[in-house]
Amino acid sequence: MIEEHDELGAGAGHHEELYLVLEGRARFTVAGEELDAPAGTLVFVRDPATRRAATAAEPDTTILVIGGTVGKAFDPSPWESWLEALPFYEAKDFDAAAAVLERALVAHPDNPNVLYNLACCEALAGRQEDAAAHLSRAAELDPRVRTWAARDPDLDAVRDAL
Repeated sequence: MIEEHDELGAGAGHHEELYLVLEGRARFTVAGEELDAPAGTLVFVRDPATRRAATAAEPDTTILVIGGTVGKAFDPSPWESWLEALPFYEAKDFDAAAAVLERALVAHPDNPNVLYNLACCEALAGRQEDAAAHLSRAAELDPRVRTWAARDPDLDAVRDAL
């Protein structure tokens, strides 16, 4: 339910996070320690560097996640733009997914994760020139992009741009 992550990467918001299990039961792993979390359980992760994940231990488990940076008004992390774009991507409306990511790029200029996901959507929408430019910029900013792109079928049409 909550993929294993920390809040330090380029797509992360450097947030503290509070998880509330609303329904069902989850199994959290926080800094390598496992925690059984039935409905009503709160799990707080203060340190953005701490690795955390959760899986559903019962059907229909629901978890509310609240995250933020101490002393600052909430600002969605760059990665969250992908969550907004994902329904369009899954519906194969790649232009609409790209539009979401283009707005995210205004809020998070030169973010390699946003650039990478934007390039994927643009390539799938047939906008190869834009996709190639965004993929190249993402690779300049984060060397891992070359590895990701090498095996991502979304980028078949523009992989040579790297």
